[in-house]
Amino acid sequence: MRNKSLMVLLAFPFILGADMKPGDTVDIYDPVTGGTERVEVVVKTDEEWKKILTPQQYEVTRKKGTERPFSNQCAIPKSGQGIYVCVGCGTPLFGTGKKFESGTGWPSFWNPVSDHNVVIENDDAFGMRREEVLCARCGAHLGHVFDDGPPPTGKRYCINAVALKLAGDAPSKG
Repeated sequence: MRNKSLMVLLAFPFILGADMKPGDTVDIYDPVTGGTERVEVVVKTDEEWKKILTPQQYEVTRKKGTERPFSNQCAIPKSGQGIYVCVGCGTPLFGTGKKFESGTGWPSFWNPVSDHNVVIENDDAFGMRREEVLCARCGAHLGHVFDDGPPPTGKRYCINAVALKLAGDAPSKG
């Protein structure tokens, strides 16, 4: 296996999208406490997602869309340190300290906060072979991961900015 996320996917196939059922649980790492907690997955209807997400957030996270490159930025806190969470369920996903400038036009990270919090799934859409990154708790499409990132992992998690919000920020739907 390449990483724990893939092992989680194989061990718990209910985790993603339509296979998620109310009452199912998943282990999520909390970078604040440094511990892992078993929590219920977040399952909502399309109508419920549309009420809490902007149209662009809905298109990207629920319909596996993508934002145009260089169209959005991830806020960086004044302290320089913070955690980006899933816009749909608040699961901690990426730390600001693991963000780097890839030149691609999308926020890039060399590692998630934990392999527990993301799931990697094969994506063969559009005639390409890629690895899709999904939120382990709500199945939101976040972006893709590539093997052309910097040390120490060599990974580039290329993530849609609209799929993330800085922990502590107000909800982004206006």
